[in-house]
Amino acid sequence: MELTEMGRRAKTAAAYLNTLGTTAKNEGLRQAAQALLDGQEEILKANQADVAQARERGMNPGLVDRLMLTADRVKAMADGILEVAALEDPVGEVTQMKPRPNGMMIGKKRVPLGVVGIIYEARPNVTADAFGLCFKTGNAVILKGGSDALLSNRAIVQQLKKGLLKAGITEDAVQLIETGDRQVTRQFMRLNQYVDVLIPRGGAGLIRTVVENSTVPVIETGTGNCHIYVDEGADLAMALDIVENAKTQRIGVCNACESLVVHRNEAAVFLPRLQKRLWNEQPEGKQVEIRGDEDACRIVPEFKQADEADWGTEYLDYILSVKLVDSLEDAIGHINTYNTGHSESIITNNYSHAQQFLDQVDAAAVYVNASTRFTDGNEFGFGAEIGISTQKLHARGPMGLEALTTTKYIIYGNGQVRN
Repeated sequence: MELTEMGRRAKTAAAYLNTLGTTAKNEGLRQAAQALLDGQEEILKANQADVAQARERGMNPGLVDRLMLTADRVKAMADGILEVAALEDPVGEVTQMKPRPNGMMIGKKRVPLGVVGIIYEARPNVTADAFGLCFKTGNAVILKGGSDALLSNRAIVQQLKKGLLKAGITEDAVQLIETGDRQVTRQFMRLNQYVDVLIPRGGAGLIRTVVENSTVPVIETGTGNCHIYVDEGADLAMALDIVENAKTQRIGVCNACESLVVHRNEAAVFLPRLQKRLWNEQPEGKQVEIRGDEDACRIVPEFKQADEADWGTEYLDYILSVKLVDSLEDAIGHINTYNTGHSESIITNNYSHAQQFLDQVDAAAVYVNASTRFTDGNEFGFGAEIGISTQKLHARGPMGLEALTTTKYIIYGNGQVRN
C-alpha cells in the first residue's frame, strides 16, 4: 500500500477510534490478545526465519535476544495487551475546571494524539506493546519495524487485525510498513499531513536519523548508557547483586547497566569480588569483560584498559566499564557528563548521599539501592510501554497511556462576548 494511502486510512481510523468508549476499546484489546495466542504457531514460525537470517548475518547476540520470540514471549505480549485493557482509560478525563469572573467555565480534557508513527529496530514485542497502548488511548498507529524482524512483525500485525475485526473494529487502527527501503522510511518521517507524532525506538543512530530528518514532531526514546555508583560505605554484597542483575539479566536492553562508578576507598575490596562475580562465576560465553581506568586495572590486572570512548558507550553486550572516583560529587559529575538521560543508580548507606544523588543526577529515572532494570512501563505500573523518553518535553521516562494523550481546553459559556 502506498504510504500516503496508509496515512489517509490511519487518519480516518483515528477519527473513528475517538468515538469509541472504554468498553469497546477493551473488547478490541481482549480479542487482539486472544488472536496472538491463537496465531502463536504462525508468529513463531515467522520469527524463526527472522532469527536464522539474523544469525547468518552475524548479528550481535544481545540483538538476537531482542529479536527472538518464544511461546512464553508471545504469551507475555498477549498478557501485556490484557494488562493495558485492565488499566484506567485516561481519555476523556476533565481536569482543572475553573470559573472565570465572566461566568465561563474553563477546563482541560484529555484526548488522543491522533495518528502515532513508531520506527523501531529488531524487537517484535514492540509491535504488540505499541498497538495496545495506542489503541487504548484512541490513537491509530503506523508501525515501521526493522527489516530484521519484518516477517515476525507482519505475522503479529496480521493477528492483531484479526482480533480487531472479530471485535467489529476497523483493522486500520494498526498498520505496518512492510519494506526496509530507507527512502520509504524517510518519506514516513515527513508524513506530517497524516502523522501527529513520531516515536523512534532503537539505537543512537536510528534516533539521530529520525530527529534530524523528521518534519513530524518527535518524542525521543533514547539510548541507555546507564550507570551504577558504589558509594563509600555501601553494602558491597548488595552492590554485587544489583550490578550482576543490571548487567547480565538481559544485555540487549536499554536499561541494562553499561558503566560502573566506584568510590576509590571501596575499590580494593570491591573490584576483585566484581571480577569473580561477573567473570569467574558466570556461565561460559556470558562472562562480562570489564574495562577499567588505570587505577582499576592496577587493582585487578585481568581488567582491560578502558579508553575515553568506553565512558559513553552503550555496549548491549557482556562488557562493563569501571571508573574510580574520589567523592560523590565526582561520581555525579562523571555520570552527568557521559550518561544518556536514561537510568542511574546509587548503592549507598548514606541518606544524605542518596538525596544528593536523586537531586543532582540528570536522568529520567534515578534509583537508590536498586537495579536500573526496573525502568520499564510494566514495573512502574503502566502496563506495556511505548518507550522510555529521555527528553524533557511532553513525556519523560517510561511512557504509558497518559503519555500518548494530549489535552484540549473545553469552555462552557452562556452567551458571553468579549468586550
